[in-house]
Amino acid sequence: MTLESLVVSRDWQEVSVLECILGGMQIGVQVVTEMEQAEQQLSRHKIDALIVDSDLPGTERFLRHLPPYFASDGAPVVMMGRQHRSSPADFTFEKPISVEQAVRTLSAARNRILQGRLRYHREALGLKVVVRYGKHKKLEAAIRNVSHGGLGVDMQPTEDLQEPLALRFSLPGKHGVVEATGEVAWTNRQGGAGIRFVAIPERSQQRLERWLAERYFQG
Repeated sequence: MTLESLVVSRDWQEVSVLECILGGMQIGVQVVTEMEQAEQQLSRHKIDALIVDSDLPGTERFLRHLPPYFASDGAPVVMMGRQHRSSPADFTFEKPISVEQAVRTLSAARNRILQGRLRYHREALGLKVVVRYGKHKKLEAAIRNVSHGGLGVDMQPTEDLQEPLALRFSLPGKHGVVEATGEVAWTNRQGGAGIRFVAIPERSQQRLERWLAERYFQG
C-alpha cells in the first residue's frame, strides 16, 4: 500500500529535491502551488503527510483550518522554511533544502505515519501460540490474527486460566519468535478470544512491527 503526500510550494527547485527523497521512501507526491488548491485536495482526499512552504501567503490561516484527521490520526504536518509561531507543524526543515536534514526529517515523519497506520491493523496468521499460565500450566491456541497490540485466537475455554499469560509464537519465514505477556480482553461463545499484550520485550516488539509493516505494504 502506497503512502501519499501533498506538497504546497511554488519553489520548483526545492520541490524536485523533495520528489526524489519522497520517491525513495515509496511516498507518492502531489504538488499544488496555491493554498486554495491544497484546501480543495484535502477536502476530497485523505493524505498521509502534508508539506507546506512557509513562504507562501496565507500559510498560517491554512494551517489553522486543517481537516480533523491531522490531529486524530496523527498525519504529520511538515513545514519547509521558517516556522510560524502559531503553526501546528510536527516537523520542520530549512530552505534551501539540505538533503541530509530533509531525509532525516521525512524519515521521522514516515515512521509516525506507519505507527498510525499499523496501530489498528490486524494481519491474519494461521499459526499456534503457546500460552503458559499459573505455575506449570500451558495450552496451545490457534492464532486468527495479530496486531501491534495483541492476538485474536481460537482456544478451548478453561476455568483455571490465570493471568498474566506468558505468550510465545513464531512469525512466518525468518522473522523469528515473539514473546510477550498478555491478558484476556474478550471471549465469545464460539471459542474465540482476544489477548491484549501488556508487556513485550523490545526485540520482540521490533520483530512484530517489522513483519506487520512488510505484510501491510504487500497487501
